[in-house]
Amino acid sequence: MKMAEQINIFLDNKPGRLRAVTGILADNGINLRAVVIQDHTDYGMVKMLVDEPCRAREFLTTAGFACALKNVLTVLVPDRPGGLHRLFVALDEKGINVLDAYGFIVESRKEAAVCIEVQSLDAAAAIAEKNGFKLISAEEIYGL
Repeated sequence: MKMAEQINIFLDNKPGRLRAVTGILADNGINLRAVVIQDHTDYGMVKMLVDEPCRAREFLTTAGFACALKNVLTVLVPDRPGGLHRLFVALDEKGINVLDAYGFIVESRKEAAVCIEVQSLDAAAAIAEKNGFKLISAEEIYGL
C-alpha cells in the first residue's frame, strides 16, 4: 500500500507567509485535507495533507518556499473516547515512538483519520492492522 505524503513547508514567522502558501494552493486547484502549524519563534513549520502533494511541492518550490514531502501513516480510528488511545497503546507496547501526529474527522461519531510520523512506517502499519485498525492508502486519503 502506498503511504500518503504530507508536505512540510518552512516559513519565516511573519504576517502574510501563510496567506501566500494557501493562495498558491488555491490558485492551482490543490485542496487541503488537514493542516498543522507549528511555531518555532523565528520560523514556522506548516504540515499539510493535500490532494496533490507533488504538484503542491512543485508550485511552492517554484515560488521560493523551502518544502519537502514526507510519508505519513494514515489510520482510521473510531470517533469515540479512547479510539486514539487504543492505537497509541498498541504502538507503544511494540516500542514504536510517535514523532508527530494530527487528525481530522472523516465522519462525525464514526471515524477519524490520524496521520502519524514514526521512524518505521512499515512496522507501525503492521501493528495497527494487527490490532484491528484500517489503514488509509494515499489514493483514499487524497480522494476524501
